[in-house]
Amino acid sequence: MAGLSSGAYTESALRARRILLIGGQQTGKSSGGNTILGKQVFPEEVTSDSGACRGEVFGWIVTVVDTPGLGWGEDGELDADQPQESADPWSLSSGVLLCSPGPHVILLVVSVSQPLTENRMKRLETHLEGLGRGVWRHTIVLFTGVDALDEGGCLESHIIEGGKPLQHLVEKCGNRYYGLDNTRPRERTQVQELMLKVEEVVEQNHGWFLEVDSNYGTRNNLMWNDAVEAERGVMESWHFQEMPMYIPPPRELRMILLGWKGVGKSLAGNTMLGFQGFDVGKQTEVSLRRQSQVSGRRVTVVDTPGWGWWSVKQTSMRVKQETQRAVELLHPGPHALLLVLPVVSSLTSRKRYVLENHMEKIFGTQWSQYTLVLFTCGDLLRGLGYSIEEHIQRGGKELVKLLETCGNEYHVLDSKSPEGHKQVPELLNKVEEIIAHNITEPYLYLEVNEESGGRTESPGCATCNLQ
Repeated sequence: MAGLSSGAYTESALRARRILLIGGQQTGKSSGGNTILGKQVFPEEVTSDSGACRGEVFGWIVTVVDTPGLGWGEDGELDADQPQESADPWSLSSGVLLCSPGPHVILLVVSVSQPLTENRMKRLETHLEGLGRGVWRHTIVLFTGVDALDEGGCLESHIIEGGKPLQHLVEKCGNRYYGLDNTRPRERTQVQELMLKVEEVVEQNHGWFLEVDSNYGTRNNLMWNDAVEAERGVMESWHFQEMPMYIPPPRELRMILLGWKGVGKSLAGNTMLGFQGFDVGKQTEVSLRRQSQVSGRRVTVVDTPGWGWWSVKQTSMRVKQETQRAVELLHPGPHALLLVLPVVSSLTSRKRYVLENHMEKIFGTQWSQYTLVLFTCGDLLRGLGYSIEEHIQRGGKELVKLLETCGNEYHVLDSKSPEGHKQVPELLNKVEEIIAHNITEPYLYLEVNEESGGRTESPGCATCNLQ
């Protein structure tokens, strides 16, 4: 089968988005479509034929196409008495046709209550790759049934605990995923967040939709080709008149906040994200992941429990494990480790040793090339009239040694002032400098050795997802 090509959206449809729902049987595709559109349009029963509906969703004109569930074949474990959804490839083909001239995004629907076995994962792969090469860059994994997760559970933990097939599927989609609670259809914030992720995919594909080649869906080639040619004709006539400026896709920056207890990691994370994503004023017990769009970047930050002050032994095994889990939450790995130090904290030789020992025990010998020292309480410096460079000199030789170990990568953040958020773009620029310095290994990748229970280090991948 011929490969995929792509088409650009037209000027008159800059805000039009076509979304194709694909998934296994009984995964909640129809309910997801209803939640996205904010109305009951798809029957929430066994889907036997593809259907489409259009509506306005947060300023986008969205066409959602629901398709019958894909059969699991010999791996199927559904009740034999349940009505079975059609696994006929033609049913999927007709759904793709309803997205003509092509879907902007495919939502690959996976229920958290259905384990994804190796056979099921391969079945999903086969159906998706039947659309042609390049389909994965247009695909987001949409988890449904997230209300069934244990209290305090998160999708990241579910993906980790879901095993290699689920992790592999998420990786194939460029680690793009979202959880939708269809039991709360009136909670529109979740739909708004999902649409922002859809828009990220469109931007990452430079505004191009997925154009399926003429060998797909042979029963409707004529209709399909007519639709593609009609949109291409409009696009080409407009292309030479008013082609929009190229908008580069957002870079993804993945960071971990680290340090002693009470140094202001959570507050610094909120300043970076631009919203109250982490609880401030109480001790952080587990690693938490939050994400936001900041200065044209997709910023993902993980807050971690604080370490002991006087020795590595003072830090419990649970805290060490949570800190290492922070790396798993940023799969395939963090671009930067932000070592948080308040400017009011003095650094003795013992404290420096403990900090460096924590970093090496948890992250390995390469920790320093990914580490930036993040000074908090920057408002105190301003009140004293000191620059950060003067503070470093006043801090003594131990602080200077720590910064030299980290390649003199540092930044100061004022988390208590409304002006603090203006210091974040410069911090993100410095993180990108760290990525540039580590060009062959742009992120820190840690692999757990299951046999020994220990950690082995592996070089970062030069083709990591830096959208």
